[in-house]
Order: sequence, then C-alpha cells, then structure tokens
Amino acid sequence: MVKIRLKRMGMRHRPTYRVVVMDSQRPRDGEYIESLGHYDPRTKKLSLDVERARYWQSVGAQPTQTVGKLIKRAARTPVIEPPAANEPAPVSEALEELPPEVAEEAAVELVREQEVEDRSTITPPPVTAEPTEPPPTENTDAAHTEDTAN
Repeated sequence: MVKIRLKRMGMRHRPTYRVVVMDSQRPRDGEYIESLGHYDPRTKKLSLDVERARYWQSVGAQPTQTVGKLIKRAARTPVIEPPAANEPAPVSEALEELPPEVAEEAAVELVREQEVEDRSTITPPPVTAEPTEPPPTENTDAAHTEDTAN
C-alpha cells in the first residue's frame, strides 16, 4: 500500500519533515517515490504541492492523519504571487475604462505625481561651507588648580 507520510529530516532536537509518497512497508526515513513538500513544526512553515498530493490520493495513496491535516491546511491557504518587478502598470487601459470626467481627473493627478517624482530625483549641488574657527574655550584647568592649592 502506498502512503503519503512525513519523513524526518533535520538535526537532533530540531526536526523538519519532508512530505513524501512511499510504500508503507518501508522504514520512516527510507527510500521514497516522490517528495511533495516540506514542513517545519517549530515555525509551522509548510510548503506542499497540493495538486500532486491530490493526484496521489486519486490513484489510491492513503495520507497519514497528520499529513491529511497538512494537506487541508495547504489547500485552504491562498497562494499569493508577487507582482513582476519590471512590469509597468497598465494605466492607460485603466483610464480608458473609466467615465470621461473621472478619467480626466485621474490623468491630471497622475501627471502631478510624475512631476513630483521627477523633482524629487533631482539632487541639489553640494553645499560647500567655509571653515570656521572653533569657539573659544575657557581654561578650567587653571581655575581648578587655584582652588586646590589653598
């Protein structure tokens, strides 16, 4: 029988686990068929390929009780993909979809924001200051020695 279960990794007293598909007759840390992800119980960090887990369940693999809970948790966690770094926002397309009055105001505001950004990137010339003389200091050592001499 094929099972989806945890394979212990990590160091002593610092366990991490791989979620793996393996034959139920194999030892816990033995050879596996496929790795589906990993789980750190100390930080509760879970990385799991839910689609592959569902595939293996559809062909008869039985998840252990703990892995079943992890699959449910991973399935309900939304995947948030970061935006592309150099991809410009489609502002012109968004402005076309707005009513004409609102689009005109938004375009004017956008131009103002770009002008402010342009001005903020201009660096002023460095300020050169004339060297000044340090302020005169009182000689406190002389006053101190007179008090202690008496």
